Amino acid sequence: MQYRTIPAAILACALALPATAQTVQVGGQPMFPSKTIVANAVNSSDHTTLVGAVKAAGLADTLSGRGPFTVFAPVNAAFAALPAGTVDTLLKPENKGMLTKVLTYHVVAGSYDSARLRQLIKAGHGEATLKTVEGETLTLSMNGPTNLVVRDREGGVADITIADVRQSNGVIHVIDRVLMPAA
Repeated sequence: MQYRTIPAAILACALALPATAQTVQVGGQPMFPSKTIVANAVNSSDHTTLVGAVKAAGLADTLSGRGPFTVFAPVNAAFAALPAGTVDTLLKPENKGMLTKVLTYHVVAGSYDSARLRQLIKAGHGEATLKTVEGETLTLSMNGPTNLVVRDREGGVADITIADVRQSNGVIHVIDRVLMPAA
């Protein structure tokens, strides 16, 4: 068997290439940067309630669109922590408007990764506000040196438990609480 040496110039170029980022796992499934927000979310076992609500509100096509969007995506446990009957009530066809309001309160136009959020928080001397697609604002701040938190209009605070889940049409930040717009 004959071995050939790799020319130094080729080896130097190969070593200079950035390492490929690992695919982020959410809900036990890989989230592929080449797929849309909805195409990835449907595979997450942690987001079945959110996906069902997005479909019931008729927002799946929108969140599969071009974007970019930043979605603060509550896990199933966040929906389960709401007062008894809240999710069932929101999913009724006659409450589609309220469901849409709650869901679009979790969406911001534009792509805001955690580095950009931290920059905005620093520039805002500890807080940053983002206008949601619903029309109201979310307030972001830091809880410790690395943990980003999101506060809703009602004062509820959600931790970003998984940040920077990149999608072809934006970014998802997994959160541990459902954010509520003003009543």
